[in-house]
Amino acid sequence: MDPFELLAHPVRLRVIHAMRGGRELTTAELCDRIRDVSKATVYRHVDALAAGGVLEVAREQRVRGAVERHYRLRRDHAGIDPETAGSLSPDDHRRAFATALTALAAEFTAYLDRDTADPVADLVGYRQHAVWLSPGELRGMIVGMREAIAPQLANEPSPDRTQYLISPILFPLEAAPADTGGDRPAASAPAPTSGNGSDGSPTQPERPDRP
Repeated sequence: MDPFELLAHPVRLRVIHAMRGGRELTTAELCDRIRDVSKATVYRHVDALAAGGVLEVAREQRVRGAVERHYRLRRDHAGIDPETAGSLSPDDHRRAFATALTALAAEFTAYLDRDTADPVADLVGYRQHAVWLSPGELRGMIVGMREAIAPQLANEPSPDRTQYLISPILFPLEAAPADTGGDRPAASAPAPTSGNGSDGSPTQPERPDRP
């Protein structure tokens, strides 16, 4: 199975999420983490990820006469390389995007179903911004996001750490306007708003501790 086909499934993405941070988990422990998916389905997708080299057996132990395998994630195999990404068709991108959204919605639903879920205290955020960026500004923003996120990817579980799902999504909404050569009017300060934002989305109080 090629890397795209192997990773383009929401349950497999959720297994990969669960394995992040250098964890070694059994399939039974993964079933406990992904409780909204049947055990048979989790076992099937773990087998597929192991066969595809995304998971490897870290150790084995005998439990009640059966061999129990502890898996760990092979980070170098848990993504799509630039060459594969460059060869994807528009339909492949639609499928990959739908897979990512399905996994994201399933993880968020599983979070909200927990008795301990508290979106305010947990600093949950799903704000969307539509911004105009030059190619240089876009690359600079991406570099800044990578510099903020990449050092945290190697974090291991600990009593003072909660695992968060961070899912940056960006794509062009509208092409750059044609330059007519005329002077553009000076931008005026926006009027105060309440209720809905200018794009129709609910406004939220600006807080420095939330995205």
